[in-house]
Amino acid sequence: METETSCRSNFEMSEMLATYLASTSLLEEAWRICSIANTKFPGAYMVEQIGSVAYVAFSGIQMDSGSDQTSRNLVPLDAEDDGLFAPLYRHSEAEEPIKVHKEMLKLFLSMYPSLQIQIMALMGKVKSIVITGQSIGGTTASLSALWLLCHLQSMSSPVTTVLCITFGSPLLGNETLHRSIRRQRWVGNFCHVVSKHDIMPRLLFAEIVNHISKIQDLLNFWHCCMASPHIIVTGLSSQLPDDVKDTIFQCVLKDLELLAQAEEPSESLFWPFGSFVFCCQEGAICVENAASVTKMMYLMLATASPCCSIEDHLKYGDYIAKVSNQFLKARNFQEEGLPDSSCEAGVALALQSSQLTHKNPNTRKEVAIMAKDCLHMAQNDHNPNLTAANLAIKLSKIVPFRAEIEWYKTRCDEADDQMGYYDSFKLKGGSRREARINMNRHKLAGFWNSVILMLESNKLPHDFDRRGKWVNASQFYKLLVEPLDIADYYRTGMHREHGHYIEHGRERRYQIFDKWWRDRRVPEKEKKRSKFASLTQDSCFWARVEEAREWLDNVRRESDVTKRRLLWHKIDVFEKYAGKLIENKEVSNDVLAKNSSFSRWMEEWKK
Repeated sequence: METETSCRSNFEMSEMLATYLASTSLLEEAWRICSIANTKFPGAYMVEQIGSVAYVAFSGIQMDSGSDQTSRNLVPLDAEDDGLFAPLYRHSEAEEPIKVHKEMLKLFLSMYPSLQIQIMALMGKVKSIVITGQSIGGTTASLSALWLLCHLQSMSSPVTTVLCITFGSPLLGNETLHRSIRRQRWVGNFCHVVSKHDIMPRLLFAEIVNHISKIQDLLNFWHCCMASPHIIVTGLSSQLPDDVKDTIFQCVLKDLELLAQAEEPSESLFWPFGSFVFCCQEGAICVENAASVTKMMYLMLATASPCCSIEDHLKYGDYIAKVSNQFLKARNFQEEGLPDSSCEAGVALALQSSQLTHKNPNTRKEVAIMAKDCLHMAQNDHNPNLTAANLAIKLSKIVPFRAEIEWYKTRCDEADDQMGYYDSFKLKGGSRREARINMNRHKLAGFWNSVILMLESNKLPHDFDRRGKWVNASQFYKLLVEPLDIADYYRTGMHREHGHYIEHGRERRYQIFDKWWRDRRVPEKEKKRSKFASLTQDSCFWARVEEAREWLDNVRRESDVTKRRLLWHKIDVFEKYAGKLIENKEVSNDVLAKNSSFSRWMEEWKK
């Protein structure tokens, strides 16, 4: 029963975005405006506002599309973008840098100055911005959406939502880009519509370096057709030489087959990100898992011919018109009937929508079997709600570790030495009692790191970081345990080796929990405290005390007047900050303990 529930839930979750798009006018409007951009704004983009939604459409016709745009050259994003995509940068030195297609990035940066002005003018006027484009214009749209998401992240409470819809867009970047977008939880902001046989979104999976001139001929052919949207597509590819069509098709199909046989597309320079909606005459299916996307790319192309793989790039208007009425619509299962399992029924419907069933005369038996396995893999990728439920059970199991640290804090605060929680742990770290608390500290850190990893891997519900239970639990953990992390950092001399804690030693999980707490829903009026807090409300307070102690030591020795004045200013700012916390009763009793680091610092400062 659990497996059945999990499979059904995954099927529903993977289709959520595509079902929403198919049930609204977003897809049709996005395609309509893309078509206008292709014909009237070649090499540029257009903006159109419809009610509270603004559409930004990039033309798929790029006048400067030289051979470099058909290459597979990747460049590190942080070396080229002047910080426009800073939230995406790697958070670990061990991680490979984010790399994107060199010429696609160059194209975006050439449009960025005017694009920034246009989009900033829309802020506050619209609730949603849909960024769209066909072909190369779709890749530019993806970069534009990434930039806007990065920009909105810097705002305290962004009111504009962003959705990127591409049509037949080539891939953009490497595996690190894919993982970074998942880490930011922006997967749901990208919907890539791919027609069943279109070779363009599959092009960069292949080693095409020896076929650049043929691909350039293909791009020129597509551009001419896009500029004349009313042209009859069927049979149009006969204008291209057979060797161009056959060479490109066989090259892509061969390399895609090798990638499709792997568990992950790890051998590929380019990785898909976001949700992929594969559409054809029968309807559409939605896949998110990168390996499943790669496999579906291959399986659908395996049923194609060189001619239809080229003509399909020009048929998105026909497919989009049918998607709203046919998206995963239940059809008659003529012989077998509807499968008893809802999971199997979902797979069967998806196979019919993709025309990859064994009944289709154009589908080889082995391709149909692989397609079924691929959809099962996509469904079983994750079940966010079930994972969150299991995580809640694990949370209850770590409560004893947290409770023991709370008991330890109470004992320290009531001790005769009057040092308080922070200083007791810092100065007595070698004792048996402190060793046990230290072990609990590491166990709690491991749990919360695993929560963040699951969240950034999209294994938890999209609103997980806004759920009160988890926001409050993470905040309590941070306020209780981070002072111990700070104490350990300074006790072991890490500040002398790496620098002070806040800038050089603070764990990333605490920064994430800070954001969760800032973004929570706050009551309009918070009650004024009548007594001191059980936990100091600034979890980095003791790190600030350690820095202030160093400033006070330095000011005694500093002979340079300017440097001495700067040190006094820093000390004064901290003293006022600490005084405000105390006045508002936002510190715990251990801060004011007679022999605490803070109390001793205050005595020295007064002298």
